[in-house]
Amino acid sequence: MPDNGQQPDTGEQRFNDWVDTLLSAPAPQPVLTEVGRVTEVGDGIAIVSGLAQALSDELLVFDCGLQGIVLDLEPGRLGVVLLGPAERIVPGEQVRRTRKVVSVPVGPALLGRVVDAMGRPRDGLGPVAAVTRRPVEAEAPGILSRAPVFRPLATGIKAVDAAVPIGLGQRELIIGDRQTGKTAIAIDAMLNQARSQVICIYCAIGQRGDAVARVIGALKAGSMMARSVVLSAGDEEAPGLAYVAPYAAMAMAEYFSDQGRDVLVVFDDLTHHARAYRELSLLLRRPPGREAFPGDIFYLHARLLERAGQFVAAAGGGSITALPVVETQAENLSAYIPTNLISITDGQIYLSPRLVRKNQFPAVDQGLSVSRVGGKAQLHALRDVAGNLRVTLSQFEELEDFARFGTRLDDATRARLARGAAVRAALRQPEYDPLSAIGQLAVLVAAMEGLFDGLSDQAVNTAMDQVRRAAERDLHTLDARIADNQALAAGDHEQLLTLATSAMAGNAAVQGKTNGPDA
Repeated sequence: MPDNGQQPDTGEQRFNDWVDTLLSAPAPQPVLTEVGRVTEVGDGIAIVSGLAQALSDELLVFDCGLQGIVLDLEPGRLGVVLLGPAERIVPGEQVRRTRKVVSVPVGPALLGRVVDAMGRPRDGLGPVAAVTRRPVEAEAPGILSRAPVFRPLATGIKAVDAAVPIGLGQRELIIGDRQTGKTAIAIDAMLNQARSQVICIYCAIGQRGDAVARVIGALKAGSMMARSVVLSAGDEEAPGLAYVAPYAAMAMAEYFSDQGRDVLVVFDDLTHHARAYRELSLLLRRPPGREAFPGDIFYLHARLLERAGQFVAAAGGGSITALPVVETQAENLSAYIPTNLISITDGQIYLSPRLVRKNQFPAVDQGLSVSRVGGKAQLHALRDVAGNLRVTLSQFEELEDFARFGTRLDDATRARLARGAAVRAALRQPEYDPLSAIGQLAVLVAAMEGLFDGLSDQAVNTAMDQVRRAAERDLHTLDARIADNQALAAGDHEQLLTLATSAMAGNAAVQGKTNGPDA
């Protein structure tokens, strides 16, 4: 081979060139990894040392794979809330910083899914194809990002839409003792959104698995599961997951509202949420206050519910309507958590055990229930008909208490008692059966005009069903005008009354009329 003055391209020469390139390249910056150790483990919490640079609300990762949130910062000591079972962690285990906060997957792929507080699927349908992730904690929108609440959120419940209306972007508290139907009110409101384009998120906090399964079954039966997200942090799970759950649900809702959508979020219930936070705080040795709750329990719920509202176009143009649920004991509305939430929200729907004992479902106490915003968003047609509803019921209850003493009553008083009893009976409604606006309107007109006076409870139920179905079948034009939020015209009231009268005519059930009031 002739010698042309070039060195042969051998493998050894290529290796030497590669080594020279590596040596001449700039050295990578060193990566510092902070490692701490677990010094103490409790029920849902851990005490960590050695992470001097950790930040509040930062997410930590334990060697076993469990995650935790830094809640307490003290010299040489971190109080960490565990997002999983504490049994997996042992003292001395290593802990590492992530330099991140807790986040959850968000996006349209969540619709129709059942997830836990961290956004992990629990329905066996595979992973969630999220668009992105959002931190569970976010700053509430400012005043300039908010618009007035002016659009109605129809719940399909006569006792709510007529007397305690809710607007899109409102925060309406559902409050009452155990077994008074609080969850049923919220689920009916979700089911009624099958008539709208509102997206629903049900956040179950501390609920039993069978109760959540019944909710999922109701949503599927009502054709609302495809536009709903069910987020569950059960009572058998770590209290840290119950603490994170409502914030995760709100982060999911904020994604849709930023896209200009309307979202309804149900928090069922914030009593369990407050108890979980109290448990964690006491284990972390935070000083207890009233009813052993920590001093920041008000801020805990305020910063959550302040993220709801109706937003201007520059802030997405959507809305988040919050329906928090809270449980009272022995009708004690002045307890710590109920008074906190009453002061945070824009009104409350109070469910009375006294009405439950009278078999009045939904057991909405019209005297203690109030909507501070929704009256401006109530359908004009319902406002025209139900304007005197609360006064009628209030006067009836006073007369009913007076009549119990056995006083001889005149005919006018007996007629008022019969009218009040009929109106109260007309507000009864079975679970998971929300009414359309035209159906509610027809039933309320019939009740307020005395068509149900003197009927037995069974006859009233039959008559209401007939009137409702006749209105939904025959009054399509009026239904469209109500949907456009138009007020009743001059002849509409008479048309509704005539339809109700003809629907009840010839019905054998109405022959159960009594001579006295059905009190």
